[in-house]
This record gives sequence, C-alpha cells and structure tokens, in this order.
Amino acid sequence: MVTSLDSVAERLGLASASPRLLTALTHSSFAAEHEVESNERLEFLGDAVVDLAIADLIVTHYPELDEGSGSLVRSRVVNEAALAQAAQRLGLGGALRVGRGVIKENGAQRPSLLADAFEAVVAAIYLERGFDVARDFVHASLAEDVERASKAPGDVDPKTLLRQWAEATDRGTPTYEVRAEGLPHDVTFIATVSVGDAIAASGEGRSKKSAESDAARAAWRAHFDA
Repeated sequence: MVTSLDSVAERLGLASASPRLLTALTHSSFAAEHEVESNERLEFLGDAVVDLAIADLIVTHYPELDEGSGSLVRSRVVNEAALAQAAQRLGLGGALRVGRGVIKENGAQRPSLLADAFEAVVAAIYLERGFDVARDFVHASLAEDVERASKAPGDVDPKTLLRQWAEATDRGTPTYEVRAEGLPHDVTFIATVSVGDAIAASGEGRSKKSAESDAARAAWRAHFDA
C-alpha cells in the first residue's frame, strides 16, 4: 500500500519537502536507477542514534536492569525485526522509493529495507531537529518493545541469551567445541564455549545440544553472577 509523503512527514515531525526525508526514503536500488543519493549514509548514522536512544531509555527508566540485562533488552529491541515493525507502524514501506526489481518482488516490505529506512529517518530527524527530538521519537516508537523485553530479559534459552549479549556488546558470535567421552552406549558430551578470544566456560550433557546449553549457561553465570 502506498503511503503519501505528507502523511509520513507528519508522523515524523518533518517537512514533506525536506531533502533529508526524501533521501531517507530512497533505497539504493532506486538511487542507482535515477543517479540520486541513497539512504545508506543516513542509515549508518541512524543506527548509532537509535542505539544511544534505547540505551538512554533503559538507563533512565529501568534502574533494576544491570549491564547484562540491559544489553539483552537493547539487543531484543535494536534489531532488524523490531525496527522493521516500527517502520511498518509508521507506514514507511509504502513511502519508500525503490527500484523496478524491488517493486516486482514487493521488496519494499522486506524487513531489512524497513529496518534500514527506520534508522535513516531517525538520522534525518537528528540532523534537522537535534538529538533530543530524535531520542524522543525513538522512545515513542520503541518504548512498548523495551517494556515487553524488560519484563523477562533472560526469558530465552541459554545459547540465545549468550549470543544476544555477545553480539550486543560487540564480542562477536559465541563458538562451541564439543567432544565425546565414555563408552558408545554411555556417552557424555563436553562442550566448551568461546566468546571472542577467551574461553568462557564448559558444560556437559547427554547430547551435543544439551552440552552446549550447559556451557552457555555456565558462561552467563560466570560473567554476571560472579
């Protein structure tokens, strides 16, 4: 469904004639076909603004969350799926300028394009109206997502919990090494999980999956329950 530029601009608090808004709604496929600037640079800036705004919301409104829980909440909100949903609520997909190939595939509704567009319009707000306005916009757009995530930041399996924290804090994706010990009819699997260059913890189980989960749980406890 096509969304008018005027209605999107009103929701964002920007003028519909704003060149930055138009750029924020311009996908690289359209930019390449029409030799105009895409929203990629704005998306790069908006990514940082969204991240800071959500960190600000967590620190100021959720004092019960420590660093680990706060990082998990942020990772559950500042991700492609959540940002794409926020973009859909704003009607950004219908206002995006995309190339012919993307139109044929109905690609303007792809989560990756929507998430990038959300970050790009946040950057446009930041550049035109300042950080305070951009921060308040991000808070209004994602406050409910933060509230839901804050109620059970660790309500996921240990491997997902550890991965979300590691990626949210720029430590990369955890890696696992698993070996088997014992007789064929009575095997115990030993898993070692590494985060970055450090060996975080080990765990064991009757299957590879359970051993990895035990190792992830041990790593989490060692870091945050010490």
